[in-house]
Amino acid sequence: MKVTVARRGEQYSLYIAKKDLEQDIVASERPALWGGWVELANGWRFAMPEKDADTRLPLTLEAKRLSGSD
Repeated sequence: MKVTVARRGEQYSLYIAKKDLEQDIVASERPALWGGWVELANGWRFAMPEKDADTRLPLTLEAKRLSGSD
């Protein structure tokens, strides 16, 4: 699923264009977000691709949804 990761201050968010939905990232498997899962405020989890920790944001990429209902 195509998503956009952005950062506002210390908070990361994820925008899902297909759903016209933006949610804060409330938990992540790894501190830098990349290469593990992230959990959104609505409970959805996404597997994030491997990227460098200093990757510039905002960034649009493909992420796989692991859980959450429509």
